[in-house]
Amino acid sequence: MTLNEYICKMLNTDGSLPFRTVTVEYAKKSVITSIGQVERNIYFLQQGIIEIGMEAETGNKIIDFSFSGDLVSSYTSFLSQEASDVYLYCLTDCIVEVVPYAQLHEAYQTSLLSNQFGRLATEALYMKRVRKEKDALTKNAEQRYLELIKYRPEMIKEIPVHRIARYLGIHPESLSRLRKSIS
Repeated sequence: MTLNEYICKMLNTDGSLPFRTVTVEYAKKSVITSIGQVERNIYFLQQGIIEIGMEAETGNKIIDFSFSGDLVSSYTSFLSQEASDVYLYCLTDCIVEVVPYAQLHEAYQTSLLSNQFGRLATEALYMKRVRKEKDALTKNAEQRYLELIKYRPEMIKEIPVHRIARYLGIHPESLSRLRKSIS
């Protein structure tokens, strides 16, 4: 799926993008955005898996994963044009469509479609974040893991166990025990 197809589906339209995108390929283990870097782009992930994480006193924390068909960015940095507090890391080879900040904001001045896209993208990212926060507060690791299996089976197949454990906030040994207990 391309970004244009994604936007047309999201907005129920058949128009074309009022801004240009560039398709870029990243090799596995590439860093797209580093902590401290100002995010200048939004990325539409055509293919691959991207890890979003941050540094903490107890080690790196994995905040989320993005998959094919997702928009991904260090979004707070993109909006504020200040240094990012998260990194974007390619867990697999990735193909992304890049939407530069300057072009998107220029399109906002003249295009209703761009404004609708910006609003819906922000709403989708907000809803994803709220669901994740609620899950972290109300569900234990087993419940969150079972939801991963149900809603994101590709995660289990493509992402190393130690990264899934870090995402869930548990030790890899605990995840191994959990996986054995539900098999």
